[in-house]
Amino acid sequence: MIIASNFKTNHTRKATREFVEFINNFLKDTNDKHQIRVYPSFTALDVFDTVTAMKVGAQNFYPVDKGSFTGEVGYEQLEEFGVDSVLVGHSERRHILGERQEILLKKFHFAKEKNLEIIYCIGEPQEVREAGIEAVMNYLWEQLEGIDLAYERLVVAYEPVWAIGTGLTASLEDIQETHARLRERVEAPILYGGSVKVENIYEVLSVKNCDGVLVGTASWEKESFCKMIELAQTLKA
Repeated sequence: MIIASNFKTNHTRKATREFVEFINNFLKDTNDKHQIRVYPSFTALDVFDTVTAMKVGAQNFYPVDKGSFTGEVGYEQLEEFGVDSVLVGHSERRHILGERQEILLKKFHFAKEKNLEIIYCIGEPQEVREAGIEAVMNYLWEQLEGIDLAYERLVVAYEPVWAIGTGLTASLEDIQETHARLRERVEAPILYGGSVKVENIYEVLSVKNCDGVLVGTASWEKESFCKMIELAQTLKA
């Protein structure tokens, strides 16, 4: 099971190190076996001494080793810090920053060439959800078009756009149905994201075909994130 925290544009370099060290010590003390992922901002990336099950990854990258791409971060900069896990396709990059499927495919295939773990994010807006499950699945399959679903280091994160940062969470029935439909074609781990918090993580993780969570706001306090990991310990590892 994967429990992941996406910092988005939050936390300083100092706060990130304190967070990572706190979580790492918690994992040592509890001997937790879940896969823990933390995705800080670029300015907070560093070399962290963590247990094997914990990785500090990158929220984004530009699909080049290096070059003349002002303001972007290439693989050479990630490699310096031993980054082995990346997010691709988060809805905020799709819908706020305008990343099209074309660039997301380039990022996916570049990361695949580097043998990185890829958490590939998909999700539908409210109007698609309201149109019914067939509309939702058509939308999600389009986002997965061109993605190598057999890539052994792929993780798919289903995050309904309307539930991210809004306090709204998809019903357990909707999550279960969507994950079940995804499982028809996706063998990789499937995470759920979208206003996951301490109060609902146990129920979300209990859903069949849910292999973990990608958490935003509720994971930014280290004590809350530890509580989420603790609750996950009571379920299958």
